Amino acid sequence: MKKLKYRIVYNAPAVLTFALLSFAVLLLGQLTNNQSTYRFFMVYRGSPTDPLTYLRLVSHVFGHADFSHFSGNFLYILMLGPGVEEKYGTKRLVGMMAVTALITGVMQVALFPSTGLLGASGIVYMMIVLSSATNFKKGEIPLTLVVVAALYIGSEFVSGMTLADNVSHFAHIVGGLCGGAFGLALAGQGSRRHR
Repeated sequence: MKKLKYRIVYNAPAVLTFALLSFAVLLLGQLTNNQSTYRFFMVYRGSPTDPLTYLRLVSHVFGHADFSHFSGNFLYILMLGPGVEEKYGTKRLVGMMAVTALITGVMQVALFPSTGLLGASGIVYMMIVLSSATNFKKGEIPLTLVVVAALYIGSEFVSGMTLADNVSHFAHIVGGLCGGAFGLALAGQGSRRHR
């Protein structure tokens, strides 16, 4: 009788690489007293002549204030991301993450110019809503998508209107809307694992 052999595989390259890069950015931030995080991985209104202003519109998703902030985001990403990546493919997921980061970054600078934004919570909410849309079929809207969108986006809207905290409820809403838009745009497409 043959013995079963198991091996650890890098099963979700986009998700795992994103987590590892973000963890490296967190460690770098700890070593530099968060100066590297502020300079390279937090979006805020900067000079239009500074190239870093444009980089930060996307790179802010790699920066996190501390380990609690990082783990709060990446527990969700590591749970939801592999299924989303399996369904839509690595390249497509990277594109969706980049678009979500860019949209949240641009909207943050345009609508909240006096505050900064860092963290992957917009990506988290994009994945939450997108994962509930993975069984979309043309002409159908899954009830799970409607319920998840109502609960997550609705609660963030209420929290954003009623709470004064350091959480970007706006980025959560934008991320969730991006996830819904991607789900609708890609409805009925089969698995794209290797694309």
